[in-house]
Formats: sequence, C-alpha cells, structure tokens
Amino acid sequence: METGSSSSHRWRFFRLGGFDQVRLDTAEDLLHLGELDQKLWAALSCPVDGLEFDPRTLSMLDTDGDGRVRVPEILAAVNWVCTVLRDLRPLMAGSSSLPLAALDDSTPEGRRLLSSARQIQNFLGQEGSEAITIEQVAGTEALLHESPFNGDGVITPISARDQSTQALIEEIMACVGSVQDRGGTPGIGAEQVEAFYQAAALYVEWQRQAQENARTILPFGENTTAARDIVNSLQPKLDDYFTRCNLAAYDPKAEEALNPALSAYEAISAHELRLDADLVHFPVARIEANRPLPLETGLNPAWAQALSTFKALVVVPLFGDVQSLEQSRWEQIKSTLKPHEEWLAAKAGAEVESLGTVRLQELMDGDSRRELEKIITEDLSLAEQVESFEGVTRLVHFTRDLLVLLNNFVAFRDFYAQDRKAIFQAGTLYLDGRACELCVRVASPDTHATLATLSQTYLTYCRCMRRGSTEQMHIAAAFTGGDSDNLMVGRNGIFYDRAGNDWDATIVKIIEHPISVRQAFLSPYKRLGRMIGEQIAKFAAAKDSAVSTAAGSKLSGMAPGADPAKPPTPFDVGKFAGIFAAIGLALGALGTAMASVMSGFLTLSVWQMPLVIGGLVLMISGPSMLIAYLKLRQRNLAPILDAGGWAVNTKARINIPFGATLTTLAELPEGAKRSTVDPFADKKTPWKKWAVLLALFMALGMAWDKGYIQQIFANLRPLFSSEQTNATTETPAPADAPAATAPESQAEPAKKQ
Repeated sequence: METGSSSSHRWRFFRLGGFDQVRLDTAEDLLHLGELDQKLWAALSCPVDGLEFDPRTLSMLDTDGDGRVRVPEILAAVNWVCTVLRDLRPLMAGSSSLPLAALDDSTPEGRRLLSSARQIQNFLGQEGSEAITIEQVAGTEALLHESPFNGDGVITPISARDQSTQALIEEIMACVGSVQDRGGTPGIGAEQVEAFYQAAALYVEWQRQAQENARTILPFGENTTAARDIVNSLQPKLDDYFTRCNLAAYDPKAEEALNPALSAYEAISAHELRLDADLVHFPVARIEANRPLPLETGLNPAWAQALSTFKALVVVPLFGDVQSLEQSRWEQIKSTLKPHEEWLAAKAGAEVESLGTVRLQELMDGDSRRELEKIITEDLSLAEQVESFEGVTRLVHFTRDLLVLLNNFVAFRDFYAQDRKAIFQAGTLYLDGRACELCVRVASPDTHATLATLSQTYLTYCRCMRRGSTEQMHIAAAFTGGDSDNLMVGRNGIFYDRAGNDWDATIVKIIEHPISVRQAFLSPYKRLGRMIGEQIAKFAAAKDSAVSTAAGSKLSGMAPGADPAKPPTPFDVGKFAGIFAAIGLALGALGTAMASVMSGFLTLSVWQMPLVIGGLVLMISGPSMLIAYLKLRQRNLAPILDAGGWAVNTKARINIPFGATLTTLAELPEGAKRSTVDPFADKKTPWKKWAVLLALFMALGMAWDKGYIQQIFANLRPLFSSEQTNATTETPAPADAPAATAPESQAEPAKKQ
C-alpha cells in the first residue's frame, strides 16, 4: 500500500540519528497516521519473536499469523482503536486500565464492547467498576476454560446436562477424535457429531447384511471370523502340502526329494529342537502320492496345534469328526469362506466398532443426536458475546502498548531517548569494565553476522546461559566506547535482561570495526610495540635454540662412543670478528642516522620544534584516525535489525556522541577518595633512571661538541637583546669617546693575515 505525501494534518518531526522522525504526541497524530507517507516511517515490518514487548499484544497485531507485524496491520489496529474509543487520552498515556467511559457507545461495536466489558467484570465479581484492567482481561482465558459454553461451537463433557450425554460425548471423542475449544479443553463440534453418526449408520447397515445373509456370510455362526483367521494362517502350508502330494503322484521318483532330506534332520538334531525355528519350514505331514491331509497323527509337531484348532472350528462343523482331509474338501472350505471375506472387505464404520452393534443401534434409534445438536446451538448463541470478550482484551492491550510500538516502529524515538529503551534492546551486557546498552537477541550468530557487518559497528556475539538451567540464547552486543585490546572470543561477562535476570555471557564471535578515534590514535604505536615484542621473542627463541643445539653437539662429542682421534672444532676468530664488525657498522650507521636527524631538529627554531613533533605524530596516527573517524560516522543501526528480521526503512545512524551513551566505561563515583599507594606495585629499578640520564648527558655532550647548543643560544640571544634595546633610550656617544674596537671575531682573521 503506497501513501501519498500530501496530508491535511500538520505533522511535527524531530531529527535524531541523521533522519527525520515523526512525533506522535497527540490524538490527532494517530487519527491521521494513515495519511503519513510510508517513506517517512522508520520501519515497515518487525518480527513477533525476540522483542521486549508483550507477545500477546504482538500476536493480536499479527492478524495473518505470519510471524511479522506490518504497516497495514499497524494501521488497521490504530483505525479500530480510534473508532471504538471516544477518548484517546488513556491510549496516549499508555495506561494499563481502560475507563469504560472512554468507549464510544454510539456505535454498534462500541456498545457490544461496553456490554462485554461489564459482563467480564460481573463474571469476576467486580460489578460497578469504572475501568477494566489488564489483570481483569487476563482472566478471560481462565473464564472461558471453566465455562461450559464459550461460543466456539465446541462442546466438552462439562457442557452436557446429564451423565448419559456426557458419556456419549466422551465416546464420540474416543471414536472419531476431538478438537480444542477456546479454553483449550478437548471436545466435539458439529463435524465430529456428523462423522460419528454417519459411521454408526454404515456399521449398523454392514452388520445387518451379515444377519440377513447369515448362511453364506456367517457359515460358522459366531465362530466364522475365528474360522476364517485359522484358515488364512494355514492356507500357505496346506496348499503347499497338496501341491507336493500331486507332484509325487505325477512322478513317484520325486517323492523322496519332496520330503525333508536326512541331512536336514541330522543338522537340527545336533542341538535342542525348536518348533518355531527348526520344524516350521518342514511340510505339515509326510508327502505321498494323492495322500489326504492327516488331522490327528503323523503331523509336523510345529503345526499340530494349529491343525487341531482348524479341525475343531472348520472341519468338524462341515464334515464331522473325520481323521483326514481330502484336497477337494480343502477347496470347498476356501469357497465356503469366500462370501465372508468379501463381506469383511466391504466393512464400513470401523471407527465406531468398539461400541458394538447394540450400543450403536440404541443411539441410532434414540434422540441423542438432537440433544447434542441442541447443546452446540446453545454454545454458538454466545459467539458474538465471546468474540466481544476477545475484542475487550485486544482493546485493553492496545491501549497500553500501541503507542509504545508506534514509537519503535513509525519512529525510533525510544531508541534515541535517554530515559527508556527500545523494544529491540534485550538488556545490558557487563564485560571488560564496560556496560553495553545496545544488545539484541539473535537466532544464529553466523547468520546474523553476514548482514550485521555492514553496520560498521564493533559487535560481539555472546552465548548467554542461565545458571542452574539449560535455558540459553544468543545476543549481539555493540561496543561503542573504550578499546578492543581485551575483547576476544572466550571472554566471559554478565548479561542482565530487561526483567533483571542475570545470564552468564561468553563471547563466541566478533565483528571488528573501529570503536573510537582515541583507539585509532594509539593503534599504530601498539602495533609497533607488538611487532617489536614479537621480533625480540623470535630472536630470543632462535638464540635459545642455537645455544641448545650447540650444547647438544658438544655433549655428543664428549659421549663415550665419540671418536677420540677427531680433534674438537677450533674457535674461528675471523668468523666472529666479522660478525662483530658487521654489528659495529650497523650500530654506527644507526647512530649516524640519529645524529643527522637530531642535528637537523636542533637547527630549527624553538617555535618550529613542536610543529615538527606534531607533524610526525600526525603522519603516524593521522591515517588510522581518519579512517576510524569516517567509519564511526557510518555506523548504522539498520543492518543490525534487518539481520534479525526487521525491515528498517531508513539509515539510523549511531554517531560518535550518541554512541558514547550506548557504552559506558567504569568511573569512580562522585566524591570518592582514592589512595595511590599500591603495596604490590612494580619495584622501581634505579638503573633505568641512570640509563636514561646517561643517554641524555651523552646526547647533550654530542650536541655541545657539534656546536648545536651554542647555535640555539645564539638564536635565542636576539630575542632577549631586542627586548632590552626597546626598553632603554638610545644616547649619542660623547665626542671624546674612544673609537669602537672591532669584535674579536672580526679581529682574529686580521691577526692571522
């Protein structure tokens, strides 16, 4: 939905974070919110999860249930509230209690809401109250849970008027399933009632067909199903038996091969026989040409019990107490049970079979269905009133929370305010002597970091765990003050959420960006110090390794197995002399370079020396400070929120002054006293002081020897002499005064000539 930029309402804006944000201070601002151009909104959508905001209010705003709150849903909520309320002052105040007088009873919906609000108070025993509160509507769910009727068309066992109806509802739930009503209690609706009685009718009709055709469908009476089961279990073995006997009749030479071989008996006789494992695969009886199936003697022990049951349930009712069964009679048994198989295949209403035909027929003949439909109709008659209950709950929540959401959605007013936090700020992280206020919940640090790195902000991702529980979460904390020297993966801190609960926080991932210009100023010198330290450590390690190697070779030469005739390696004086000469040349070159630099520096005027020093410092630290300054000016909140599911509509800057408020450093309290005496301070070594003084005196002596100090004083003398000349009045010399002698510096050349 695109809105135009024209509006009859006079909007007011304030500029924070580098962009213009609308002020929502009056009821008129809310009434015309739909006219505000969406390009001026701070955000266009936000997630339902991970915010420091009432999740119930967010679920009410998320009308399509997609897990996100969008601009149309915000506008719909604002328009609805402005329609049903005649007084928006409770909304502008964010009150958790809604005066009933604020409802506009001149509209049908307003009257329904007012009636429902009073009904809720009556249910809670608070008749006559002038306002309805968050606490009162919070009990609406419990009220609907305990009520037999809640207007959703779902009846529960407690909705029944008598025990027989209650038992019927429970039977229907057990047969065709249940659904939950508004209160979360399982019950049944019109759909379940229809499914139950339809299945009951089909099952009763299916049973009626069996009773009407009992001779064909139930040839064994009540035992037909059992007879069918035993026949189906024996059919593969009996078919196999008669096939083998027919094959033996076809070729008598195959009779021996069709029976188990002697080796098979020898194999199973070596251990304890098991009917189900060793004998179950043998034929049910010995194979002979055209031999009937014996029913009592000569049977495979693994199948004897099954054949006994088969004879009692099937053979005796059809053929009497016979001793064997011919193949023709076996085929007759299978054909006799075929109608029963077809009847079972056409079975319908199996879901209600557990109730039995008698119970189902009783329900079909009675008026139980009409009673259930009457109860459902009575429940549905309260639908409008119960929906108004939900409307009252929604209205009370919007009265308290809607303006807060607008100041974190249409504008980021709460984020840039000093007295409150935005809904996306999860809490405060205390780590490395700092308190970080910009902490957001993240689902996955790796996924979030992909986009959040564009924020140009130093971010640390922490895994937070509650002590004594398995509950955990991840946060991204922005460090906007101090330095990053002691920030590393694995460092621990404490995170306090908005409810005041403390979590153990451990850094698991870092996105590095400049934190401050001060850190950028010192970073070249810190890098140089680290480089020198690393080189010294490498040099020392190499020398230590060389000494160890040399000592090992010496010891190996002194070993008992060493060759005594081989003389030890002589000390090569020339080699070490060359090394010492090279070191001397290097030190001399370094001293010459330093002397030339000092000579040039000392020839400068006094006012030029600080400029040279400042220029040198600026040359070293200037590039890193400039880069850091430019990046700090580009810090942006939008990528941090977008990575968490927001759709930020602007570049919300975190400039240097505002960033300083998001990360506070440790400071001593005002009026605190501090003792500078440290009993465990590092011991002072006098040789350092003497070394510095010696170097200073050597530098001064070299400068005096070269004449640099005399030149400095010569440059300073005109300054003082000019001041003295200006302070006195010049007087003419007397006539009898002797002639001025030439300066010594000029007379000396003449004498030499």
